[in-house]
Amino acid sequence: MKKPRAARGMRDFLPEDVRRRQYVIGVIADVYEGYGFEPLETPAVENLETLLGKYGEEGNQLIFKILKRGEHEASGDADLALRYDLTVPLARVVAEHHGKLPRFFKRYQVQPVWRADRPARGRFREFYQCDVDAIGSRSMTVEAEQLAAASDVLTRLGFADFTIRLNHRQALAAVLDASGVPPALQTDALVALDKLDKIGRDGVARELEARGIPAAAAARLLDVFAGAHAGADDETQLAQLREVIGRHAGGRRALAELEEILALCASTTAAGRVRIDPTLARGLSYYTGAIMEIVVPHLAGSLAGGGRYDGLIGTFLGEEVPACGISLGLERILVVMGERGMFPAEASKPPADVLVAVFDAESRGAMLALAATLRAGGGAGRLRVEVYPEPDKLGKQLKYAASRGIPFVAIAGESERAAGRVAIKNLATGQQHVFPRAAAAAAVLDELRTIRG
Repeated sequence: MKKPRAARGMRDFLPEDVRRRQYVIGVIADVYEGYGFEPLETPAVENLETLLGKYGEEGNQLIFKILKRGEHEASGDADLALRYDLTVPLARVVAEHHGKLPRFFKRYQVQPVWRADRPARGRFREFYQCDVDAIGSRSMTVEAEQLAAASDVLTRLGFADFTIRLNHRQALAAVLDASGVPPALQTDALVALDKLDKIGRDGVARELEARGIPAAAAARLLDVFAGAHAGADDETQLAQLREVIGRHAGGRRALAELEEILALCASTTAAGRVRIDPTLARGLSYYTGAIMEIVVPHLAGSLAGGGRYDGLIGTFLGEEVPACGISLGLERILVVMGERGMFPAEASKPPADVLVAVFDAESRGAMLALAATLRAGGGAGRLRVEVYPEPDKLGKQLKYAASRGIPFVAIAGESERAAGRVAIKNLATGQQHVFPRAAAAAAVLDELRTIRG
C-alpha cells in the first residue's frame, strides 16, 4: 500500500519542529509587544473580491480559490479564497472596524498564508508570515521604528550578518520615467525588475521584452540598475539616483524621504544595517512609498520585506489612510537557523523533565498521584512530567527515558511509597537519590537549573 503524504508544498510539523517554531514566534511577539504593537488575527478565508487586484497580475494567479459550494461546484466558479498575505486582510479589518480602532493602530500578526507557488528551498505553498504594521501616520518615524523592531528580532535570534535594503516606489517610478518606460507598462517593468537577483540581467531583459517594454527603454533601465553598485555607500547611491531622476518632483520627494529614514534609523538598533539599494523593486502593486527587504548572505530571496502602502485601505474605506508594514518570513528564518545551528537548547528541549516509572498495574493510580505532586512543585517551580503508560521492567523504562532525552526518572516502589519517599535517578550521571515525596520536585528543579546554567 502506498504511504499517504502531505500535499506538495505543504508540511507536517513534528514536535521538535513545533518547539522551534514556538521559540521563534515567542521572540517575535515579545519584541513587537515591546514596541507597543497589539496582536490581531483574521480568518483563513476571505471573499475572493477582497484579494483580487491587490497583488498584481502574478499575485492574482497564485491565489488559492475555493469553489462555490453545493449546486455551483460543477461550474468551477469561486467566491472565496485562502488569504494570500496578512496585509490585505488587515486593510479590510481597518475599513470594517474603523470607528473602533485608535487613531494610530499598531498591530502584529503571526498566521499562515497560502500561495499556489512552485515549492523551493525555504518556499512553501502554506507558510507563516509575521507582520508588523502601523496605520494612521505618514511620518517616517514609522519606517524607522519598524526596521528597528525587525532588527531586534533577528539580533535576538542570533543573526549578525543581515542587511536592510531600502528603496522607494516613487524613486523607481522616476527612474522608469527617465528611462522612457510608458506609464501603462511601469507595473510590468517593476514585476520583472523584482526578479533581478533571481534570474539576472539577461533573464530580466527577456522578461521586459516579453512584457512589451520598448527595447531602448529596457536597455536604459537595465543600465541604471547595473550602475547601482552594491558596495557603494548611501551618499553615492543617492547621488547617482539624483543624476538619473533629474528634476522629477516625485522622485525628489522620494529621495528626501529615504534620507529622512536613514537619519532616523541612526538613532535606533537598525543603525548601520540600512543600505540604499536602487535595484530593490518588490513586485506587489499596492506599495506607494518606501520599500524594504532584509537579506543574509548565501540565501536567495529575503528574510523579510515590506513597505508603505498609503492607498490600499482606501480601496475598501473610500478615504486614504496611511499605512506601512514589514513581514518576517518565518519559514526562511527557520531554514537558515537550522542550517547554521542557531537554535538554543530551550528550542529543542525534551518532552518532559521527569518520567514516572510504573512497575505493576496496582501502582498506576499511585504513580499518577506522584506525577501530580511533581507537577505542582510545591511552589518551587513547574516540572513537565510524563507517566510511563504501562507496567514494564525498570531497565526498559530507563532506556525509553534516555531515548526521549528525559533527564530524570522518578522511582517509587512499594517500600518508597510506604515511607512517603521517592527515588530520583539522574540519567546523565547515573546517580540516584531518595527524597521525601514533598521535596522531590524542588530537588529536581535545583538539578535542572544546574544543568541549564
